Amino acid sequence: MNFYYWSPFLSDVATVKAVLNSAISIKKYSRQINPYIINVVGEWNSFENEIKLNKVETISFTKNINLYNNLPRYTFLKSRFSYFLISLISVIKLYKFLSTKKETDYIILHLITSLPLILLLFFNFKCKFVLRISGFPKLTILRKFLWKLSSKKLHKVSTPTKDTMKMLINQNIFQSNMICLVRDPIINISKVNLKIREKIFENLDDTKYIINVGRLTKQKNQEFLIDGFKILKEKFQNLKLIILGEGELKTKLINKSKKMNLQNDIKFLGFKDNVYKYYKRSICFTLTSAWEDPGFVLIEAAASKIPIISSDCKNGPKEFIKSNDNGYLYKNYDLNSFIETFDNFMFDLENDKNKINSKIYNAFKEVKNYTKFNHYKELVKII
Repeated sequence: MNFYYWSPFLSDVATVKAVLNSAISIKKYSRQINPYIINVVGEWNSFENEIKLNKVETISFTKNINLYNNLPRYTFLKSRFSYFLISLISVIKLYKFLSTKKETDYIILHLITSLPLILLLFFNFKCKFVLRISGFPKLTILRKFLWKLSSKKLHKVSTPTKDTMKMLINQNIFQSNMICLVRDPIINISKVNLKIREKIFENLDDTKYIINVGRLTKQKNQEFLIDGFKILKEKFQNLKLIILGEGELKTKLINKSKKMNLQNDIKFLGFKDNVYKYYKRSICFTLTSAWEDPGFVLIEAAASKIPIISSDCKNGPKEFIKSNDNGYLYKNYDLNSFIETFDNFMFDLENDKNKINSKIYNAFKEVKNYTKFNHYKELVKII
């Protein structure tokens, strides 16, 4: 029995880590299933060492090692052009590949799923197709139409959160018996404990740091965070903000911090392979995203055992934090709610350590749902 992961990508988003960890979990825990990652245009080349180390095999559709690096990206139009180009380049190869697969083979679709779904509509393949909803889905007319058309030919649909599963059922896109919950494999606790202890080379003083981790994009909503931090700085003068990540809004965010005279209080440290040592250096993690499902950084912060302040955006954060049991929720895009919630956190930090520790402990207990082993147990249920 074989699992083939289809997940072409243009940038190193959270789904990429989920796909790799999913394949690793199958390789580690299953004696019956062989995992393969389809390397469509060379997007997986930079992960070659990790893939080989974990004895996962790849199937390459192209020998052009420079193709992926030369694809346009980082703006909406450029990325859409590249998605179309990837589909055009790989359509014949994907058709031939799928035509050779058996009834015991599973094709797990993560990213750029429209191409295999369209092929599925026009051809009868023996293998089974599993549509993986990666992140909170925007139900555009075209996507909804394609999903509904292909639903009868899909074997299963998996979602990373319960709320997204309920939403798809309510939208009547897929039959309820087709949809299953498969949480993303995000955390390896033993590795987290090692990474937390690594040294930070940046010069961070003894002040109190808030940390935000994520791509510098509209979705992650760091502009809102900077607006909120300006107000917080007036109330708590010893606060500073660390932002980890890269993205198309980096220059805009840096200029915004300068205009607000916060250039000495906000540290843009870029992308970091090890985020855990920065989590542990901070008094809290703050998520300001417009949507997440579930929000990998949320789970990473919980594994690092620091308090979490998050927007109540759809779908993951409010499901994970559970009515403030595991952290602090504020109303999405509501600056007053954000400030009030942070005030409550600071009060608890100074006056009620038991409450803080209870939230940290409850969040950490949830982390077990996002390990490779738990993911493996949920994923094999699709067979």
